Amino acid sequence: MKVIIDTNGFMIPVQFGVDIFEELKRLGFDEFLVPEAVVFEIEKLIKREKGSDKMAAKVARSMLDRCKRINVRGPADDIILKLAEEMEAAVLTNDIRLKHRLAEKGIQVVSLRQKNRLDLA
Repeated sequence: MKVIIDTNGFMIPVQFGVDIFEELKRLGFDEFLVPEAVVFEIEKLIKREKGSDKMAAKVARSMLDRCKRINVRGPADDIILKLAEEMEAAVLTNDIRLKHRLAEKGIQVVSLRQKNRLDLA
């Protein structure tokens, strides 16, 4: 099963100590996808943020090599929504607005639960 990982999904390991790849595998996902728009957002965070947010973004960048990159640019949330529909993929995100948009389209959402594991929303 495919899952697209949003920017804030990549921040979970540093912010909450959860191994997103192990959790996604536990849920049955075996193909991890990341749009270039998310890569761009992570690079922006590294340049702009300080402290733990900057560190989380650097760790996020180091995890990108475990994902298949999708070369589509534009607003990340719009691209994630479009790709999830086209590829019949779930999405890992904690972004409330994006979760609502995905739910409206019937797209499966994976998010952090109880700050210690991932689960299907």
